[in-house]
Amino acid sequence: MNRPLAAIFSLSAFLSMFLFLSACVITFARAAFGQSAQPASADSQVQTQPSATRPPAFDIADVEVSAPRRFPYMSGGDLRGGRYVVRDATLVDLISAAYGLDADNVLGGPAWLETDRFDVIAKASPVTSPDALKLMLQSLLADRFKLVVHPDSKPLQVYLLSVNGKPKLRESSGSGSGSCQPNPPSPPGSMPQISVTCHGMTMDALAGALHDMAGGYLDRPVVNSTGLDGTYDMDIIWTPRGALTQEGSDVITIFDAVDKQLGLKLNLQKVARPVIVVDSVNEKPTANSPEVAKILPPAPPAAFDVAVIKPTNPDNTNLFGRIDGGQLTVQGATLKFLINFAWDLNPSDDEMLVNQPKWIEADHWDIIAKADIEAPTNGKRAPQLTQEDLEQMLRALLMDRFKLQAHMEERPISAYTLVADKPKLAPGDATDRTRCVEGPGKDGKDPRIANPILGRLLTCQNMSMAQFSGMLTALASGYIFVPVKDETGLTGGYDFTLSFSTAGQLANPARPAVAPTDGNASDPSGAISLLDAIHKQLGLKLVKQIRPASVLVIDHIEQKPTDN
Repeated sequence: MNRPLAAIFSLSAFLSMFLFLSACVITFARAAFGQSAQPASADSQVQTQPSATRPPAFDIADVEVSAPRRFPYMSGGDLRGGRYVVRDATLVDLISAAYGLDADNVLGGPAWLETDRFDVIAKASPVTSPDALKLMLQSLLADRFKLVVHPDSKPLQVYLLSVNGKPKLRESSGSGSGSCQPNPPSPPGSMPQISVTCHGMTMDALAGALHDMAGGYLDRPVVNSTGLDGTYDMDIIWTPRGALTQEGSDVITIFDAVDKQLGLKLNLQKVARPVIVVDSVNEKPTANSPEVAKILPPAPPAAFDVAVIKPTNPDNTNLFGRIDGGQLTVQGATLKFLINFAWDLNPSDDEMLVNQPKWIEADHWDIIAKADIEAPTNGKRAPQLTQEDLEQMLRALLMDRFKLQAHMEERPISAYTLVADKPKLAPGDATDRTRCVEGPGKDGKDPRIANPILGRLLTCQNMSMAQFSGMLTALASGYIFVPVKDETGLTGGYDFTLSFSTAGQLANPARPAVAPTDGNASDPSGAISLLDAIHKQLGLKLVKQIRPASVLVIDHIEQKPTDN
């Protein structure tokens, strides 16, 4: 996460999956479409607890280690019915939320700060303000994790958003909604493009939204330096980074789109930024109160109150989705896609779904479903659903309308094991935080600029091979479908970069979607698979094996839904 918690929590991965899979791109983008953007200005101040009075605190809080997920990302961060819920959050996520800063502005701390994940459910008054919630989260971190921090200012690399000539922005009428909504994807056979329409955006909000929507390009925070006040409407269209190699006059990067379509520019610069420095923190939170189960009993299973399901127009089967508060809109989704999402499976792996009828990925459906989400008050945004909420709701919907019955079961399937060949890994600094991020390392070298078909660039720091293996399902989901087993025998943490082409970039009529070689063959286009990149660049190998893994077995499903 690179923005304050409340800004981009809700279902960013779900929306990202719709938009970027439809463009055949796997990116780290955490698209925040349809959600209110929060300021990320250059002169924002760190909010600290008042010293003269007792800081506000939650009435009670349940803090647990998050259950393992294939695609973990932080979600939640809203107060709903007196419950403040955060799922799958790292301590960096929680600190950035509590102090209103980008995750990149949280410095120091132990190695695990970006890898361990936690769920937080806390009780507070339903009318608690967002600023008070931040102070409550600060109190929780100090109490339960013994977090000690101090504010500072450091020069950090950011993309500076500034005016380039005359701005091409439309002034908003009224206060506006302060949001960006995705437009339907490109028609089949055309250049993949990402198109969004934004309304009521301040320049601070636009800076944050650009960073979230164009994460494949913008691997550093975006800071507003336009000097423009007021709110604006705009349309932005750009080509996903992974599609830059396609021929056509419509290819346009996010940098050119911001310049030509908005009259603004994005430049990478170092500027002084407010930061929070972690002095000390405990990895294990203190125990929950014995009263937690009584005061915060499990919430009832999330479910849609009403849903309309109908066949997709045969002329328009592109995948598209949007979440707005409690309303989910889906177009062109197959049952296979929806089942995979609802059960947290990799949509690219056929072995994860057993007993699936052929029509499960042939028929396409449009869905409009609504949940009972309280309306926003006093200028607040509507509470957003968490990833867990949506998964539960989709499961319930599929079981109800398509009479789906299924169970998880251990079965032997294809999986990879990571082994050492001739390792080319530099030992990491044990005092550095463990992390893998999209973008260049400290040397600033980015092979994607000279060769766009290398659509992915991972920079990993103080990363053990066991941790790297476990993260590959999320880092390279187009190639890795089930967790990788580490048998390298390597101990300690390492620093390395890994540059490779997405599975979508390798897909063309002349070869399979993924065509790994033995690490010695070359591709005339300059493309390189994940397997080849790991072998050539890291001196390791991914070896395919058969071993047991949890799969979803379909016991019963009907081809047509019950009537609306």
